[in-house]
Amino acid sequence: MIETEEKEIQEKVVQIRRVTKVVKGGKKMGFRAAVVVGDMASHVGLGLGKASEVAAAIRKGVAAAKKNIIEVIQVEGTIPHQIIGEFSASQVVLRPAPPGTGVIAGGAVRTILELAGVKNVVAKSLGSNNAVNLARATLDGLKALKDLETEKKLRGKDLKINYVTA
Repeated sequence: MIETEEKEIQEKVVQIRRVTKVVKGGKKMGFRAAVVVGDMASHVGLGLGKASEVAAAIRKGVAAAKKNIIEVIQVEGTIPHQIIGEFSASQVVLRPAPPGTGVIAGGAVRTILELAGVKNVVAKSLGSNNAVNLARATLDGLKALKDLETEKKLRGKDLKINYVTA
């Protein structure tokens, strides 16, 4: 786990859903909250919390997200290369963008990229549009990013960022 100072971490709720469990006496209602935490400087995490009250579910989600924080590799405010993240039936294509582009993404993908501190990126979601699966696919892609300097040394080549052109 990567340690970051508590006061720097921001949290955003991606989704709140009412869930039902069928028990012997009938149905038991509860809530599920998907929460993203990040420090706006290359650390981000996703957590799910379930409880009978919304506030408790969010609190549990934040605690789970802080345990699952990952570090995002960035170069000049963008990602070093194009990557496709996959989880279940969801896919997210993340492409580097030149300065001034901003975060072009929607829903859970945008929230994760903003809390990770990525300033310029173009994202496209493919397949299922389930918010939790898209968030997990985005994290999968961000985990798989390779450091530009390390790759230069391994390959013995001069590598550069290939920006997306409109």
